[in-house]
Amino acid sequence: MKILISPAKSLDLERAIPVNSFTTPVFLTTAVKVNKKLATCSKDELKRLMAISEKLADLNYERYQDFQEDHHTGNSRQAVFTFNGDVYDGLDVYNIAPDNYEILQQKLRILSGLYGILKPFDLIQPYRLEMGTKLAIGENKNLYELWKAKITENLNEEIKEDDLLINLASNEYFKAVNKKEIKAKIVSPVFKDFKNGKLKVISFYAKKARGAMVKYIIEQNAKTIDDIKNFNYMNYKFSEKESTNRLTPTFVR
Repeated sequence: MKILISPAKSLDLERAIPVNSFTTPVFLTTAVKVNKKLATCSKDELKRLMAISEKLADLNYERYQDFQEDHHTGNSRQAVFTFNGDVYDGLDVYNIAPDNYEILQQKLRILSGLYGILKPFDLIQPYRLEMGTKLAIGENKNLYELWKAKITENLNEEIKEDDLLINLASNEYFKAVNKKEIKAKIVSPVFKDFKNGKLKVISFYAKKARGAMVKYIIEQNAKTIDDIKNFNYMNYKFSEKESTNRLTPTFVR
Protein backbone atom coordinates (compact mmCIF):
# COMPACT_ATOMS: atom_id res chain seq x y z
CA MET A 1 0.00 0.00 0.00
CA LYS A 2 1.03 3.56 -0.77
CA ILE A 3 -0.66 6.69 0.57
CA LEU A 4 -0.54 10.05 -1.20
CA ILE A 5 -0.95 13.42 0.49
CA SER A 6 -0.26 17.01 -0.51
CA PRO A 7 2.46 19.19 1.00
CA ALA A 8 1.62 22.35 2.99
CA LYS A 9 2.34 26.02 2.38
CA SER A 10 3.13 26.55 6.06
CA LEU A 11 6.44 25.17 7.29
CA ASP A 12 7.75 24.34 10.75
CA LEU A 13 11.45 25.17 10.74
CA GLU A 14 11.96 25.39 14.50
CA ARG A 15 10.61 22.35 16.34
CA ALA A 16 13.16 19.72 17.27
CA ILE A 17 12.96 16.61 15.10
CA PRO A 18 12.83 13.34 17.11
CA VAL A 19 14.86 11.29 14.60
CA ASN A 20 18.35 11.47 13.16
CA SER A 21 17.75 9.20 10.18
CA PHE A 22 16.99 10.71 6.78
CA THR A 23 16.78 9.92 3.09
CA THR A 24 17.40 11.91 -0.09
CA PRO A 25 14.62 12.93 -2.52
CA VAL A 26 14.60 10.65 -5.55
CA PHE A 27 14.25 13.58 -7.98
CA LEU A 28 16.66 15.98 -6.28
CA THR A 29 18.51 16.68 -9.54
CA THR A 30 15.26 17.84 -11.16
CA ALA A 31 14.37 19.86 -8.07
CA VAL A 32 17.68 21.69 -8.42
CA LYS A 33 16.77 22.60 -12.02
CA VAL A 34 13.36 23.88 -10.93
CA ASN A 35 14.91 25.98 -8.19
CA LYS A 36 17.45 27.45 -10.60
CA LYS A 37 14.54 28.65 -12.74
CA LEU A 38 12.81 30.15 -9.72
CA ALA A 39 16.05 31.81 -8.61
CA THR A 40 16.10 33.81 -11.85
CA CYS A 41 12.74 35.40 -11.00
CA SER A 42 12.60 38.82 -9.40
CA LYS A 43 10.49 39.42 -6.30
CA ASP A 44 7.82 41.10 -8.42
CA GLU A 45 7.80 38.18 -10.85
CA LEU A 46 7.35 35.73 -7.97
CA LYS A 47 4.54 37.85 -6.57
CA ARG A 48 2.66 37.68 -9.87
CA LEU A 49 3.52 34.05 -10.65
CA MET A 50 2.34 32.73 -7.30
CA ALA A 51 -0.31 35.35 -6.50
CA ILE A 52 1.29 36.02 -3.12
CA SER A 53 1.91 39.07 -0.97
CA GLU A 54 5.03 41.21 -1.15
CA LYS A 55 6.15 39.80 2.21
CA LEU A 56 5.85 36.21 0.97
CA ALA A 57 7.56 37.12 -2.30
CA ASP A 58 10.50 38.55 -0.34
CA LEU A 59 10.69 35.45 1.87
CA ASN A 60 10.61 32.97 -0.99
CA TYR A 61 12.97 34.99 -3.16
CA GLU A 62 15.55 34.57 -0.40
CA ARG A 63 14.77 30.87 -0.12
CA TYR A 64 15.39 30.28 -3.82
CA GLN A 65 18.64 32.22 -3.66
CA ASP A 66 19.81 30.24 -0.60
CA PHE A 67 18.80 26.80 -1.94
CA GLN A 68 21.71 24.33 -1.96
CA GLU A 69 22.03 21.19 -4.05
CA ASP A 70 23.70 19.30 -1.23
CA HIS A 71 20.94 18.45 1.26
CA HIS A 72 22.12 17.67 4.79
CA THR A 73 20.77 18.12 8.31
CA GLY A 74 22.53 21.46 8.57
CA ASN A 75 20.42 23.07 5.82
CA SER A 76 17.43 20.72 5.47
CA ARG A 77 14.74 18.95 7.51
CA GLN A 78 12.82 15.71 7.07
CA ALA A 79 9.71 16.51 5.02
CA VAL A 80 7.05 15.03 7.31
CA PHE A 81 8.35 17.09 10.23
CA THR A 82 8.55 20.27 8.12
CA PHE A 83 5.15 20.66 6.44
CA ASN A 84 2.73 22.23 8.87
CA GLY A 85 -0.84 22.54 7.50
CA ASP A 86 -4.23 21.06 8.39
CA VAL A 87 -3.42 17.62 6.95
CA TYR A 88 -0.29 17.49 9.11
CA ASP A 89 -2.24 18.55 12.18
CA GLY A 90 -4.40 15.49 11.61
CA LEU A 91 -1.38 13.28 10.97
CA ASP A 92 0.17 14.47 14.26
CA VAL A 93 3.47 12.83 13.37
CA TYR A 94 5.22 13.86 16.58
CA ASN A 95 2.85 11.57 18.45
CA ILE A 96 3.36 8.56 16.19
CA ALA A 97 5.37 5.94 18.05
CA PRO A 98 8.96 5.54 16.75
CA ASP A 99 8.21 1.83 16.31
CA ASN A 100 5.89 2.88 13.45
CA TYR A 101 8.41 5.08 11.62
CA GLU A 102 9.42 2.25 9.30
CA ILE A 103 5.79 1.72 8.24
CA LEU A 104 5.40 5.49 7.81
CA GLN A 105 8.47 5.65 5.58
CA GLN A 106 7.35 2.64 3.58
CA LYS A 107 3.74 3.68 2.95
CA LEU A 108 3.47 7.47 2.86
CA ARG A 109 4.39 9.62 -0.15
CA ILE A 110 4.09 13.41 -0.32
CA LEU A 111 3.54 15.07 -3.69
CA SER A 112 5.52 18.27 -4.23
CA GLY A 113 5.76 21.02 -6.83
CA LEU A 114 9.50 21.36 -6.23
CA TYR A 115 10.60 17.80 -5.43
CA GLY A 116 7.98 15.81 -7.35
CA ILE A 117 7.44 13.10 -4.75
CA LEU A 118 8.88 12.68 -1.27
CA LYS A 119 9.25 9.99 1.34
CA PRO A 120 8.52 11.18 4.89
CA PHE A 121 12.17 11.27 5.94
CA ASP A 122 13.50 12.85 2.73
CA LEU A 123 15.41 16.03 3.48
CA ILE A 124 13.92 19.21 2.05
CA GLN A 125 14.84 22.86 2.17
CA PRO A 126 12.28 25.63 2.78
CA TYR A 127 10.25 26.42 -0.34
CA ARG A 128 6.86 27.44 -1.65
CA LEU A 129 5.74 26.08 -5.02
CA GLU A 130 2.23 24.83 -5.61
CA MET A 131 1.79 22.13 -8.24
CA GLY A 132 -0.67 24.31 -10.14
CA THR A 133 1.86 27.13 -10.61
CA LYS A 134 2.23 27.90 -14.34
CA LEU A 135 6.02 27.65 -14.39
CA ALA A 136 7.69 26.46 -17.59
CA ILE A 137 10.76 24.26 -17.12
CA GLY A 138 12.68 23.54 -20.30
CA GLU A 139 10.26 22.05 -22.84
CA ASN A 140 7.62 21.49 -20.15
CA LYS A 141 4.92 24.15 -20.17
CA ASN A 142 4.08 23.64 -16.51
CA LEU A 143 4.83 21.51 -13.46
CA TYR A 144 2.26 18.87 -14.39
CA GLU A 145 4.10 18.19 -17.65
CA LEU A 146 7.39 18.10 -15.78
CA TRP A 147 6.33 15.73 -13.02
CA LYS A 148 3.45 13.48 -14.18
CA ALA A 149 5.46 10.77 -15.94
CA LYS A 150 8.20 10.83 -13.28
CA ILE A 151 5.80 10.56 -10.35
CA THR A 152 3.70 7.84 -12.02
CA GLU A 153 6.74 5.75 -12.94
CA ASN A 154 8.17 6.09 -9.44
CA LEU A 155 4.92 4.95 -7.84
CA ASN A 156 4.64 1.99 -10.21
CA GLU A 157 8.17 0.94 -9.33
CA GLU A 158 7.16 0.75 -5.66
CA ILE A 159 3.66 -0.67 -6.02
CA LYS A 160 3.23 -4.41 -5.70
CA GLU A 161 0.74 -6.56 -7.60
CA ASP A 162 -2.84 -6.14 -6.31
CA ASP A 163 -1.67 -3.22 -4.16
CA LEU A 164 -3.73 -0.19 -3.10
CA LEU A 165 -2.97 3.48 -3.70
CA ILE A 166 -4.78 5.55 -1.08
CA ASN A 167 -5.41 9.01 -2.49
CA LEU A 168 -5.61 11.56 0.32
CA ALA A 169 -4.12 14.37 -1.76
CA SER A 170 -5.96 17.45 -3.01
CA ASN A 171 -7.24 17.54 -6.58
CA GLU A 172 -4.50 20.02 -7.49
CA TYR A 173 -1.79 17.57 -6.51
CA PHE A 174 -3.41 14.30 -7.53
CA LYS A 175 -3.62 15.64 -11.09
CA ALA A 176 0.17 15.15 -11.14
CA VAL A 177 -0.45 11.38 -11.18
CA ASN A 178 -1.45 9.60 -14.37
CA LYS A 179 -4.35 7.56 -12.99
CA LYS A 180 -4.71 5.49 -16.15
CA GLU A 181 -1.13 4.24 -15.87
CA ILE A 182 -1.14 3.40 -12.16
CA LYS A 183 -0.99 -0.36 -11.61
CA ALA A 184 -2.80 -0.31 -8.27
CA LYS A 185 -6.43 0.14 -7.32
CA ILE A 186 -6.92 3.79 -6.38
CA VAL A 187 -8.95 4.33 -3.21
CA SER A 188 -10.11 7.91 -2.53
CA PRO A 189 -11.71 8.28 0.93
CA VAL A 190 -14.28 11.06 1.42
CA PHE A 191 -15.01 12.82 4.72
CA LYS A 192 -18.31 14.55 5.43
CA ASP A 193 -19.71 16.51 8.37
CA PHE A 194 -23.23 17.51 9.28
CA LYS A 195 -23.84 21.23 8.78
CA ASN A 196 -27.26 22.85 8.88
CA GLY A 197 -28.84 19.43 8.87
CA LYS A 198 -26.98 18.22 5.77
CA LEU A 199 -23.86 16.16 5.15
CA LYS A 200 -21.15 18.18 3.41
CA VAL A 201 -17.43 18.03 2.71
CA ILE A 202 -16.05 20.88 4.82
CA SER A 203 -12.54 21.61 3.62
CA PHE A 204 -10.96 22.42 7.00
CA TYR A 205 -12.27 19.25 8.65
CA ALA A 206 -11.70 17.07 5.58
CA LYS A 207 -8.03 18.07 5.43
CA LYS A 208 -7.50 17.14 9.07
CA ALA A 209 -9.36 13.89 8.51
CA ARG A 210 -7.05 13.00 5.62
CA GLY A 211 -4.09 13.35 7.95
CA ALA A 212 -5.86 11.35 10.65
CA MET A 213 -6.53 8.62 8.07
CA VAL A 214 -2.78 8.43 7.37
CA LYS A 215 -2.11 8.11 11.09
CA TYR A 216 -4.75 5.39 11.40
CA ILE A 217 -3.30 3.39 8.49
CA ILE A 218 0.19 3.63 9.96
CA GLU A 219 -0.76 2.82 13.55
CA GLN A 220 -3.06 -0.05 12.57
CA ASN A 221 -0.82 -1.16 9.69
CA ALA A 222 -3.95 -1.29 7.54
CA LYS A 223 -3.58 -3.32 4.37
CA THR A 224 -7.04 -3.68 2.81
CA ILE A 225 -10.08 -1.59 1.97
CA ASP A 226 -11.96 -3.37 4.75
CA ASP A 227 -9.21 -2.33 7.17
CA ILE A 228 -9.65 1.27 6.05
CA LYS A 229 -13.42 1.10 6.60
CA ASN A 230 -12.71 0.60 10.31
CA PHE A 231 -11.23 4.12 10.51
CA ASN A 232 -12.73 5.85 13.56
CA TYR A 233 -10.34 8.70 14.42
CA MET A 234 -11.81 12.17 15.08
CA ASN A 235 -15.21 10.46 15.57
CA TYR A 236 -15.61 9.65 11.87
CA LYS A 237 -17.33 6.40 10.95
CA PHE A 238 -17.72 4.58 7.64
CA SER A 239 -21.11 5.08 5.95
CA GLU A 240 -22.26 2.42 3.51
CA LYS A 241 -25.16 4.66 2.53
CA GLU A 242 -22.96 7.63 1.58
CA SER A 243 -20.30 5.57 -0.20
CA THR A 244 -20.94 5.66 -3.94
CA ASN A 245 -18.67 2.66 -4.57
CA ARG A 246 -16.04 0.50 -2.93
CA LEU A 247 -13.17 2.74 -4.09
CA THR A 248 -14.62 5.93 -2.58
CA PRO A 249 -15.41 4.94 1.00
CA THR A 250 -17.18 7.80 2.76
CA PHE A 251 -16.85 8.61 6.44
CA VAL A 252 -19.27 10.84 8.34
CA ARG A 253 -19.64 12.41 11.74
